Amino acid sequence: MTETVHPVSVFAGLKLDKPRIMGIVNVTPDSFSDGGEALRVEDAIARGHTMLDDGADILDIGGESTRPGADPVSIDEELSRVIPVIEGLVAGDALISIDTRRAAVMREAVGAGAGIINDVTALTGEGALDAAADAGVPVMVMHMQGEPQTMQANPTYDDAPRDICDYLAARIEACEQAGISRERIAVDPGIGFGKTLDHNLQIIARMDEFHALGCAVVLGASRKSFIGRLSGEASAHRRTPGSIAAALTARALGVQIFRVHDVAETRQALDVWEAINAAKA
Repeated sequence: MTETVHPVSVFAGLKLDKPRIMGIVNVTPDSFSDGGEALRVEDAIARGHTMLDDGADILDIGGESTRPGADPVSIDEELSRVIPVIEGLVAGDALISIDTRRAAVMREAVGAGAGIINDVTALTGEGALDAAADAGVPVMVMHMQGEPQTMQANPTYDDAPRDICDYLAARIEACEQAGISRERIAVDPGIGFGKTLDHNLQIIARMDEFHALGCAVVLGASRKSFIGRLSGEASAHRRTPGSIAAALTARALGVQIFRVHDVAETRQALDVWEAINAAKA
């Protein structure tokens, strides 16, 4: 495959001439893959430092699970989970994204040092768009059909990649009207968020179509259940090879940012892919 070339060259101060990795740090007891592993502040900070050492460019800190069927947590609980972790990691000059859909958490997290807002609901929650615009930091907007409690009940699309592109285009327009410029927006099609196995495969196979939106493109396929369904692997921790396969496919289609659990393994795979691809020239 030939790598897609497109004009977006920088996001959140990071040059996109090479793939960038977001390391996932879930400060939750119930996330689908790593819930409970970094619930203590010191464990989450240690995990973040390890990911930076392994080659992460961004650390994505989340305090509320959005796995299928997950229940929401209170704003106070979410804040108590993420703010100390952000403060601890920012002290080491890490670029932090806050994974939240709540305006109050966005404001507090940016005040604590987060440099990116990553919202699985694409800034559609009450006050979220204004909070992100006021914060003045780059944003990642993701597509999700439905709510975490019900999103996998019966997701339907006419054409999943095209429908999701149309949705994200509308959210980009809303962001721009609120004062968030397009160069400060990255888009994420939301693998596994209100999608069937076939939808997920169609989206990954057509990731190049999202470049038409004029934004950096994010893939978050790490350890997700579609890999388990394809491979028969029930344990999320044993889905790293499938996660890397998805990442390399997406990189060949020009995707620049990869949200992953397994930073060292993904960085090594992408580095090798980049070197082989460069040797063609």
